[in-house]
Amino acid sequence: MSVAIHREGYPFIAIFAAINLLAFLLAAWLGWLLLPVTLWCVAFFRDPERKTPDKAGLIICPADGKLLPIVEAVPPAELGLGERPRPRLSIFMNVFNVHVNRNPVSGQVIAKAYRPGKFFNASFDKASIHNERMSIRLRPEGADGEDLDLAVVQIAGLVARRIVCDLAQGEGVRRGARFGIIRFGSRVDVYLPPRTEILVTQGITTRAGETVLARFL
Repeated sequence: MSVAIHREGYPFIAIFAAINLLAFLLAAWLGWLLLPVTLWCVAFFRDPERKTPDKAGLIICPADGKLLPIVEAVPPAELGLGERPRPRLSIFMNVFNVHVNRNPVSGQVIAKAYRPGKFFNASFDKASIHNERMSIRLRPEGADGEDLDLAVVQIAGLVARRIVCDLAQGEGVRRGARFGIIRFGSRVDVYLPPRTEILVTQGITTRAGETVLARFL
């Protein structure tokens, strides 16, 4: 059975495989000891296909992982969404989850902003404020103003040291399509506009491109 790999993973897999091969040449027991680490590296960068719901008005989860407590919070200031708190849905990705991120809606990228920061554990609430992040403001397809704009924020974690976002300001996006990846272990926040109904509860396991987070009212 073939396993699709995200392009970001090939250099790391090559390095892990080379080290593992060298370990086997030095001592068989050492090679077998390191083999699970090499297999984990391959698994980390896996990029499976997903079947995205096509019903209108849905907001789809951008990441695999565990849904943290749902809170009211102010979106990142760099996106220009104002200081009014919004529902924030946070997905924590551990090192065994798929880390490829997907667009929650079809529409247009209104703003994109990178902010350096710290590397607290991504499961901590303060990670949304203090950690390194890439923030994206999306305007859903058919929206005639900013009332329905939402924010997606890729947040680096304790061991994550690289956020990859392939989106560009002004670009059109499709719901469920891949837009980036974070390595290794991280978090993605979604700030919903006011006129939405949340359809999930904290603690559930989510799948990027498939799990329905909310719908527009």
